[in-house]
Amino acid sequence: MAISFSDLHTEAGLKSLDAFLSGKKYISGDKLTRDDIKVFAAVLGKPGAGFPNVDSWYECVSSLLAASFPGKAVGVKFAGQAAAASATAEEKDTPAGDDDDDLDLFGDETEEEKKAAEAREAAVKASSKKKESGKSSVLLEVKPWDDETDMKKLEEIVRSIEMPGLLWGASKLVAVGYGIKKLQIMMTIVDDLVSVDTLIEEQLTVEPANEYIQSCDIVAFNKI
Repeated sequence: MAISFSDLHTEAGLKSLDAFLSGKKYISGDKLTRDDIKVFAAVLGKPGAGFPNVDSWYECVSSLLAASFPGKAVGVKFAGQAAAASATAEEKDTPAGDDDDDLDLFGDETEEEKKAAEAREAAVKASSKKKESGKSSVLLEVKPWDDETDMKKLEEIVRSIEMPGLLWGASKLVAVGYGIKKLQIMMTIVDDLVSVDTLIEEQLTVEPANEYIQSCDIVAFNKI
């Protein structure tokens, strides 16, 4: 039965492991060995009732590791640390010349699988970083050239600017004097993706927007 460690991240791999564990308490017999710890480290989490044999085995291994290493969270990293400790303990019971570092059942983790695991870890970190990125609410004030500027067209130009992390909100016209009105518009931004200063300098006050817009000012800037 050939199952790689990466297969244990899939439903098909867990099904195969569940079938293998049918009628067994541990991977290699009636006691916990390095085989169990290696496989335990490859399983992403408690499988659940859909894989009863794996679930029972996982719970048993988890309990034994927790009892052996109190105060530490049981998981992939912890299992890896436990594997080294278990190896030392097992040397007393392992006949000379017997090498059980290789798991015939699951095979050694290949270089390709290691790279895939590193890529998944990097993707998770990148995803977490994006989720943690802050947002801000900004009130922008946009001034026209004069009282003859088409304010409806001016607002259309402002809202036509699109970029990742930018969302335009409510707006209103505020009288300045001499028949001139200015546009006040709300915007929500993702801080890591949008620079308001850059938006003003490179989008709102250059052609073709500057045909209608004289200047832009930040009236309020609040973190959400």
